[in-house]
Amino acid sequence: MSARSARRAGVGLLVAMGALVAGCGSDKPKPTPLEAITPQIAGRQVWSTRVDGGLPFVLMPAVRDGQFIVAGGDGSVIALNSTDGRELWRGSAGERLTAGVGSDGRYAAVVTRDNELVVMDKGTVTWRKRLGSLVSTAPLVAGERVFVMGVDRAVHAYDAIDGRYLWVLQRAGEPLTLSQPGVLAAFKDTLLVGQGQRLTGVDPLRGTVRWEVALANPRGTNEVERVADLVGPATRAGDTVCARAFQSAVGCADAQRGTLLWTKNAGGAQALGGDADLVAAADPSGRISAWRTLTGDLAWTTEHLLHRGLSGMMVVGRTVVVGDFEGQVHFLDRTNGKTLLRLPTDGSPVIGAPVVSGNTLLVATKNGGVFAFRPE
Repeated sequence: MSARSARRAGVGLLVAMGALVAGCGSDKPKPTPLEAITPQIAGRQVWSTRVDGGLPFVLMPAVRDGQFIVAGGDGSVIALNSTDGRELWRGSAGERLTAGVGSDGRYAAVVTRDNELVVMDKGTVTWRKRLGSLVSTAPLVAGERVFVMGVDRAVHAYDAIDGRYLWVLQRAGEPLTLSQPGVLAAFKDTLLVGQGQRLTGVDPLRGTVRWEVALANPRGTNEVERVADLVGPATRAGDTVCARAFQSAVGCADAQRGTLLWTKNAGGAQALGGDADLVAAADPSGRISAWRTLTGDLAWTTEHLLHRGLSGMMVVGRTVVVGDFEGQVHFLDRTNGKTLLRLPTDGSPVIGAPVVSGNTLLVATKNGGVFAFRPE
């Protein structure tokens, strides 16, 4: 790792840690008590499992071909049938991990705390490569390639079959970056990368930039206040891709044309959720806002989950789904934000954002729980 990369990676870690420390002071507001509700929709837990290992026990899972591919902090990688939780295969990177798992259904890729990219073929390790930067974003496996983005926001591409190094995209970036997951996703024949406040469309074969769109306009009197890295995962509905810029904005772009649709000032550090009609996100206090996906017009806000340490979100069916620090999973009415259903997990914080496969929704908790729900 170069001195510059190490410095940028270290500062990125400090920025994220500082944000966490700032939220843990003795004057932290008390969580809003949960209101009594009468469920307005049916839903139940259909299966659960547990992943053992170092904290965080469960990292951001991948979804592919009716599978949830789950990575544990201890290095384990497990493919679960999304319908019944049956284990399909299991592998191990042999070391603790720093980021979630990426998978195309066959190959799965993770990154260890020793900055080693490990690729498995249905649980069997096929190759390893040492990286030059810390990684907090799950690798992307697509088109028989593995894409890895470091906290310095440099993107590296490898051949998924043999690990051959293909290209690197490293651009002059922001002086500070976040150590939390960023945006790295596929859109048709384009690789989507979050670099600072910019959503960048990249040629996956050559690593060249096709277009870029700024989803935020960073403001502040110093570099820390101007940090506006895009927070992953992004959401996609057709040609529209939406993402949050850390403590700055939410916005959507037309990824086919490479143009900005809209951006709105909105604080917050957790991933937004969205579909073709609605985008939802929480601010640092737990106030949830929803915007129209195509226009950015405000649809509603709700404050009944204030100071409850909300997770990332998902918009699915009739609901906006979000977890909290007590492991409660809230299903909110997408038309007005009112609670339709609430289901418990293991009492520890829900981490990351919910993911869905078919009609099964999955959440993970800090204590290693993996819980599958089926709203009806």
